[in-house]
Amino acid sequence: MCDACGCHTNDDATEKIVEVHQSLLAANLEQAQKNRQHIEAMGAVAINMISSPGSGKTTLLEHTIDYIGDKFRIGVIEGDIETERDANRIRAKGIPVVQLTTGGACHLDAPLVHKGLHALEKQSKDGTFDLIFIENVGNLVCPASFDLGEHNRIILLSVPEGSDKPAKYPTTFNGAQALIITKTDLLSYFDFSVEEAVREALHLNPDLAVVELSATQGLGMEAWTAYLDDVLVNR
Repeated sequence: MCDACGCHTNDDATEKIVEVHQSLLAANLEQAQKNRQHIEAMGAVAINMISSPGSGKTTLLEHTIDYIGDKFRIGVIEGDIETERDANRIRAKGIPVVQLTTGGACHLDAPLVHKGLHALEKQSKDGTFDLIFIENVGNLVCPASFDLGEHNRIILLSVPEGSDKPAKYPTTFNGAQALIITKTDLLSYFDFSVEEAVREALHLNPDLAVVELSATQGLGMEAWTAYLDDVLVNR
């Protein structure tokens, strides 16, 4: 049996698995709506960051804090299977951060984020934020199915991964508001077509905003922070 989709050779078992899966998603959606209300009560907009492992989510957050951390009240929820390594990197920036470890699950869910929000809230003097970034577990499949209560969902696609990912993972790109192409300073070293990636992503989702950047080199960071400004203005 596949844990992700519930496929099984026994029809009766398949029906039961699908029913359980649908029930779990319904419960997750109910909690996600409560999370969204909680986030709005904190004065914040939440951004769910989804990508493959190693795409540069934490690095982008570090540099985003450097660029706008004195302008906006930022909080971060870090999702990983194990360790506090990413949270420690954000903590070093002096930003409120909560590490959520899933213990093996390949995605965050709304009930887990609910706990994270309460823990994050305690780290703020008045319990308020402008931006809450939720760095999901590195995975381009399962996180797409779970609403966490975010207002905005972005997909990071790094140059070393290849430009064919939108076509391979359409559900993930369909549900996003922005595509962030990362590590563009490596374009000369990899067979990555920005044109292909953007074309196929926009074919799936014509309303997708696209930002190309290299956080470590400071390339495209103005476009990225302008996108965040726009998200806040149009909250």
